[in-house]
Amino acid sequence: MFDLDLAIWLLAPLIISFLLPLLIGLLLYTTSIILYIYKWHKDTIKEAYEVHFWDGARKTVAALWDAHGWIWHGYEVEGIEKIPDDGPALFVFYHGAIPVDLYYFLSRVFLLKNRLIHTVADRFLFKIPGFSIISEALKVIPGTVQTCSVILQENNLLAISPGGVYEAQFGDCYYSLMWKKRLGFAKVAIDAKVPIIPIFTENIREAFRSVTIGRKWFLKLYLKTRFPFVPIYGGFPVKLRTHVGDPIPFDQDLSPEELQLKIGKALEELIAKHQQIPGSILRALFQRIYVKKKNL
Repeated sequence: MFDLDLAIWLLAPLIISFLLPLLIGLLLYTTSIILYIYKWHKDTIKEAYEVHFWDGARKTVAALWDAHGWIWHGYEVEGIEKIPDDGPALFVFYHGAIPVDLYYFLSRVFLLKNRLIHTVADRFLFKIPGFSIISEALKVIPGTVQTCSVILQENNLLAISPGGVYEAQFGDCYYSLMWKKRLGFAKVAIDAKVPIIPIFTENIREAFRSVTIGRKWFLKLYLKTRFPFVPIYGGFPVKLRTHVGDPIPFDQDLSPEELQLKIGKALEELIAKHQQIPGSILRALFQRIYVKKKNL
């Protein structure tokens, strides 16, 4: 009779003998990557550690994410000059299955403009072990109209996805906005009297996708629990490029409903201009090596 416990005990030395070298190799390459990144950004990181307790850590983390975006996705930002060097602004973005584009965007803006963008995240994230220190250092908040308005009134930048987890879980390669009747972001902009800047990342749905099988069942679960049960797959090294739209100035004559429609239209125009519909993983992979020439 086959004894599984005995087999594991006998094979353990062999398994460990292969795993340990692999682990050491992984640690060595990780060390190498960190040191290269530190070398590339040494002046920025050194200055940051001398200024503020969290600033050095933020610059280090930003450098790591920026390097990951560049290596894995050839990440770019078009229109970064539209982001103010000072003063408040509210960023509204389309939510991918996993918003890696937002991590890259926050990192690039922090490194190039030295401005930290506060972020609104879903409440379930704050229950995940280890997330509290990320939220503390990188200014991630669950976000109410009042707290978001105060952040903007203090001349900060803030990023919100009106679609949130719902859009992340149930969006698809057609990139339709799934905002329902959410008006919170519009109320925040009106209360704080700030401009809104739409941003969209090309091919974000091709980097990670949510499973479509059993969608109705997952939707019922989500509506009851507000927890993201839909499995996600991907991590494909597709081309990612974030497009920063033109700032939409504060207009006191607009109601929250009217402002929601205006911002939604602006974001849909960004998507229509920069994203081929439906999205294709193979095409997005090809874009890593083939770049269209811009019309002069």
